Amino acid sequence: MLLIADIDLDRFRDLLGGYGLHVETLARGASIPGSYWGEPEAGLVGERLLVRPDTPVHSALHEACHYICMDETRRSGLHTDAGGTDLEENGVCYLQILLADAVPGIGRERMWADMDAWGYSFRLGSARTWFEDDAEDARAWLEQHALIDAGGSVTGRPRF
Repeated sequence: MLLIADIDLDRFRDLLGGYGLHVETLARGASIPGSYWGEPEAGLVGERLLVRPDTPVHSALHEACHYICMDETRRSGLHTDAGGTDLEENGVCYLQILLADAVPGIGRERMWADMDAWGYSFRLGSARTWFEDDAEDARAWLEQHALIDAGGSVTGRPRF
């Protein structure tokens, strides 16, 4: 599993900073406020994504995408539980795969493998198969909310 300590953290911060999200790195072993799944999984508190060196990258990207995909009302009161609908959750998973390509050393191939290893559940059995063959609803949702364009490229804007 790819960890935060294994990636170019400056590039990761730059990517997420463009969405208004601030990546805060905590010391190894420190408590992670806002972690829905518990440590070492990433936490969300307001505009802060909280990670440690041993936080899995898939977890950090997933929580970041929750922030990006939620509306401003939910974002303003965000602490731990991002909430949202099943369709939004699908959009979050799809966007995390797209954003994995934006940081050197991650990429969608690695993201698919780590999502499968962690236990993300998809009808067709794997993250890759879902993404390639069964994610039309997620893609349409992201496009509807202007998070990706008609060509499937990220717009760099959070949902408004």
